[in-house]
Amino acid sequence: MGHGCERRRYRLVLYSLLVCLSTVCYRTAEGGCADRETPACCTGRNNECVEYSRRRTVCYCDTYCEKTGDCCEDYRPVCQVSAAIDCEVGQWGAWSPCSSMCGVGTTERSRQVTTPPRNGGSPCPDLKQRRGCLAHMDACSAAKEVAKILPDSFKRNFKDPWRRPHMLMKEEKKSYCVHMRVKQVSAVCRLKLWSPQLVRERSVCVECQGDAMATDNRCRGDGLQSIRTFWAAASVPGCYGSWIRESSNENCHCPPHSLLFV
Repeated sequence: MGHGCERRRYRLVLYSLLVCLSTVCYRTAEGGCADRETPACCTGRNNECVEYSRRRTVCYCDTYCEKTGDCCEDYRPVCQVSAAIDCEVGQWGAWSPCSSMCGVGTTERSRQVTTPPRNGGSPCPDLKQRRGCLAHMDACSAAKEVAKILPDSFKRNFKDPWRRPHMLMKEEKKSYCVHMRVKQVSAVCRLKLWSPQLVRERSVCVECQGDAMATDNRCRGDGLQSIRTFWAAASVPGCYGSWIRESSNENCHCPPHSLLFV
């Protein structure tokens, strides 16, 4: 009687062990995202979107698993995810001209994306590069010139009855106008009645008359486009500053209360 009970107990334990093993084997074969209840797949990061892999280790079925590398083995086919595509870029373009016409500046180049990244592929590398440059152009010498200026009450072109005949026959050069944006003004400029118009960030018209022109038919210090140059008031010692040339007009005269190159 005792031996019969032991045999039954042994058979029950053996049967339970076989059932357990069969269940493990079944779940081992079926483990992964396919074994999850709806929804089988999750978007973003979802720590509840978890399952067991075929090796009975924890794995995930959310899109974030591609970044952490802990997706279930059947994640892609079950969740219909395509293979990752890395970013691809083209060749570098040419370097741009130096940003400065004189002295230190910067230059840059760029490249375009030919294939954008998809499905967790590698991101794109830098698309722009920048480096320093040193410009040595002919205009650099002009940038070093300091303009001498006066108010237009000092206009030179007037009829002088005492001029010699050969002076009257002299061909008169046509004036041109330069519009400057004042950037810097010294404190001394406030002492004269005409120089207070030289205010920071104010646009002023400066006229280059024929008598002030050099042999190249331009006034010294008439500036360079978008480059800061310097000026000094001829009749006010210590009144000086800087400005940027915005535009110029040939064959023109500045309006009253403007400035002159001398």
